[in-house]
Amino acid sequence: MTYPGHPPPQAPPPPPEDGRWRPARVDQVGGTEYGLVQIQVPPVVSGLATGAMIAGIGSILVSFLVLCFGSAGASAGWGGLVAGAFTLLAVLIGGGAVAVGLTANRQIRRSGRDGMLRFVGRGQAIAGIVCGSTGAGIALLSLLFALLVQAS
Repeated sequence: MTYPGHPPPQAPPPPPEDGRWRPARVDQVGGTEYGLVQIQVPPVVSGLATGAMIAGIGSILVSFLVLCFGSAGASAGWGGLVAGAFTLLAVLIGGGAVAVGLTANRQIRRSGRDGMLRFVGRGQAIAGIVCGSTGAGIALLSLLFALLVQAS
């Protein structure tokens, strides 16, 4: 939109040599000869998605401790107790990974609207959900196995 007696807005100067910024568009400020430059911002990996994936992997690792301690201490009588403690830890970490992964998916889905930062990392969020639920499941099954072995 141009006004009589005013030249159209000029394109901004070229970006620096290292290419740190690029204009997305130039909007003219009404009644003036100036324009408003909106800068292109590259997408950012969601920290929630990364955290969910790390917590999910941690849940799987702790669930294998449940299996190891449960079977190693079954004959001595302490396997079920130690496996139960590690099961609680694995289920808490796995549940947290699922919750944070679902929150990250929502954050990624809602990002990128006009003028907002765009988040990426949907695969990491899904990996956190899957690993967290898998780790909690393995831990519960390992606890059940440890208690059955210890009882017999």
